[in-house]
Amino acid sequence: MMLDDFMMRATLAGIGVALAAAPLGCFVVWRRMAYFGDATAHAAILGVALSLALSISVFAGALVIALLMALTVNLLTGRGYAMDTLLGVLAHSALAFGLVAVSFLSGIRIDLMAYLFGDILAVSRTDLAVIWGGAALVVALIAWRWSALLTATLNEDLAHASGLEPKREQLILTLSLAITVAVAIKVVGVLLIAALLIIPAAAARPLSRTPEGMALVAAGIGSVSALVGLRAAYILDTPAGPSIVCVAALIFAALSIVGSLRTSAQ
Repeated sequence: MMLDDFMMRATLAGIGVALAAAPLGCFVVWRRMAYFGDATAHAAILGVALSLALSISVFAGALVIALLMALTVNLLTGRGYAMDTLLGVLAHSALAFGLVAVSFLSGIRIDLMAYLFGDILAVSRTDLAVIWGGAALVVALIAWRWSALLTATLNEDLAHASGLEPKREQLILTLSLAITVAVAIKVVGVLLIAALLIIPAAAARPLSRTPEGMALVAAGIGSVSALVGLRAAYILDTPAGPSIVCVAALIFAALSIVGSLRTSAQ
């Protein structure tokens, strides 16, 4: 069967995560929530430790802890701390607690690097089903609330006037982010999830005239990054997850240079 080929499974996993990360990454960029993505992703390593200790699904453990972190950030926002300070404290504290928790897992073999930087080449057919199921749920959630999310992102007063509740839309983004983090752990690891959210969306920005166009271009850039990054990792014998992010970063750099040259020529 085609899905028995580990490279094919890895490719499908990379594309699945790219499709989930693209529209969500656009909102992360528009709302300047980069640190929010980091905090949620770093918390997932604590979820990994707890799920291994309790012998439950890593996906379930990471999802629960990522969601709790995202909800905590929502709850503490505006309570006297600057947002970047609060997120910095939570992100690095969660990662540290997670790494310490992993060290207590005696008798359980754990490849920490696989969770920190991803192990996309070890994706199983079950992992693939979870990744695509999660990606489909994220895309469906964002498509369902697209116009409301856009309105709340552009202007909260306008959202209130339109009968929308910005806090509810923020909650939908929070849930989508937690799901994306949980499904992306296997592909790029907790340290690089935020990069896969932000870089394709940032690269798509100058190429897009509409928000919908930006999400589609970001999905294309993310998918190309997964394909080329996996191929480069195979040829150069480099880590697959970081290679995917490196390709995305190179695409962003190339598009930024072309944009700057075009602007200076006008």
